[in-house]
Amino acid sequence: MSHPWFRGVATPRVLAHRGLVTADAARDGVVENSFAAVAAAHAAGVAYVETDCHVTADGVVVLFHDEDLSRVTGDPRKVARVAAAELEQLMAERGGLIALAQALEAFPTLRFNLDVKVDAAAEAVGRLVAPHADRVLVTSFSDARRRTALAAAREVLHAPAGDAPASLPATSAGRGAVARVLAAVASRSRRAIGRSLAGLDALQVPERRGRLRIVTPRLIEAAHRHDVEVHVWTVNDVDDMRRLVGMGVDGIVTDRADVALEALG
Repeated sequence: MSHPWFRGVATPRVLAHRGLVTADAARDGVVENSFAAVAAAHAAGVAYVETDCHVTADGVVVLFHDEDLSRVTGDPRKVARVAAAELEQLMAERGGLIALAQALEAFPTLRFNLDVKVDAAAEAVGRLVAPHADRVLVTSFSDARRRTALAAAREVLHAPAGDAPASLPATSAGRGAVARVLAAVASRSRRAIGRSLAGLDALQVPERRGRLRIVTPRLIEAAHRHDVEVHVWTVNDVDDMRRLVGMGVDGIVTDRADVALEALG
């Protein structure tokens, strides 16, 4: 892989999904995407943490998955309606709030896989990760949102439009781009496949969507032919991890990063 995000880490890659919350930590009240969860993933020895970005009412990019706080804190308000200081209080007994800037500074050896969840966070994420582009992969279900974040990083770095991708964060396909890749692979057109994978470093996908099988040997082969990795989410069963790796998958996104490290090491 040409991008530094991939270098120096053997495959299969283990991506700690929203950090790591063990059963004991959960009993103590620790939740996903908290400072404690990221710290636990780091302590377990993972190289990669997959996490999510929202923005608070006062413009702080925080690691948080849901649009609102109800599932994690019991508060029904949206993240965008709560100031960072108040959110910090709400998360104090749940492992602690962690902002994106704090995560990048506190864990300088971790590589982050950032899913930009809302349009309002995209530019801020791009600006924040630009100085850390060698250890960040930016993705989003929205390709427009993903491109906005990358453009913001490019602006901070003063990188010309034709500059080498390695100077920017790595990136993974959004829903639209994944659909184009699947259509191209189904067509068996090498030209169409090449166009659909251009500008991508990874495809991060579920193994299947309903009856549609997404991860197939043909997809993996096509991606690898164009120097694009395939990472599958969210895989918590050890047998499934091993089966997918046996197919040629490059990375496993999992809630059980400690188990995956042992099983796939």
